[in-house]
Amino acid sequence: MGAYIARRLLLIIPTLFGVMVINFLLVQFVPGGPIEQVIAQMEGMGNVFGAFDGGAADVNVGAGDSERYQGARGLPPEFIAQLEREFGFDRPPVERFFHMMWNYIRFDFGESYFRSISVVDLVIEKLPVSISLGLWSTLIAYLVSIPLGIRKAVNDGTRFDTFTSGLIIVAYAIPGFLFAILLLVLFAGGSYWQIFPARGLTSPQETWEQLSLLGKVADYFWHITLPVIASTISAFATLTLLTKNSFLDEIRKQYVMTARAKGLTERRVLYGHVFRNGMLIVIAGFPAVFVGVFFGGSLIIETIFSLDGLGRLAFEATVARDYPVMFGTLFVFGLIGLVVNLFSDLMYVWIDPRIDFETRET
Repeated sequence: MGAYIARRLLLIIPTLFGVMVINFLLVQFVPGGPIEQVIAQMEGMGNVFGAFDGGAADVNVGAGDSERYQGARGLPPEFIAQLEREFGFDRPPVERFFHMMWNYIRFDFGESYFRSISVVDLVIEKLPVSISLGLWSTLIAYLVSIPLGIRKAVNDGTRFDTFTSGLIIVAYAIPGFLFAILLLVLFAGGSYWQIFPARGLTSPQETWEQLSLLGKVADYFWHITLPVIASTISAFATLTLLTKNSFLDEIRKQYVMTARAKGLTERRVLYGHVFRNGMLIVIAGFPAVFVGVFFGGSLIIETIFSLDGLGRLAFEATVARDYPVMFGTLFVFGLIGLVVNLFSDLMYVWIDPRIDFETRET
């Protein structure tokens, strides 16, 4: 197992390298860039994307084919050259990429183009929000979905199974962002009750510092309740049905009938024999659930609940073409996803010790 873990850890390096190469190449063909952002701000547009959505049609007026940047006509060449040196664009793309990767291997992500703060400090500042959403949402989804799915499998076809299936279908059909807005309206002072706060991961700093340790823990969970519920809703529905179907397939197999024929109790059959096999496909979905919540839903949920996390940071950096922040957050996202995937494989062995990744035998 130790050799397998070592191999998987070593494979993280080329995988991350491939992810960064693809995204770096894509960025080279995407219109706009940091220099265009600076020029757009000087022109009073505030955002270079106005040149592409019709909101800044005059940015390119009079620009000839010789102009390298959108709206650069009339600006001194020395000024453009200075911007290129500051952003590192005076070097070939290949050299810039390998220089960036050499720094990333040492976890040196550079400094934001527009915020005058290191990317590492930005990531450390925003990471608790995204980790809170991803970790608690995944944990709650598994703690609720696995017992519920097992009970639905045992009681397949009963009223309980039919009723809970209806609730699950409704939960799955509701988009996470729409459910988040509904929670705000109902429980965060929108139109009905003011039970939970509508924004932030904790109370304001002056209030937070006056709380005891237990009070800080309670305040944290008080703020994170609604965002976590909104993030969990779709994963909860998927995991419950996955668990039920997995256990149903195992319950109908011959070895279960044999165990029952030997006189074993239903609980012993379920948790001593069926559980290990039935849980394998559920555990296999752990990375997808965590990564889906951590990456996919984080931006929308963070925006609705005014949480300043990595998803929102990455989106703002992409819009502003803040390349150090954009690639830094991409690197962190990719690294976390690969580590979680490795953790999922180790969970296979914990659930079913018969699995041996070292020899590839089961």
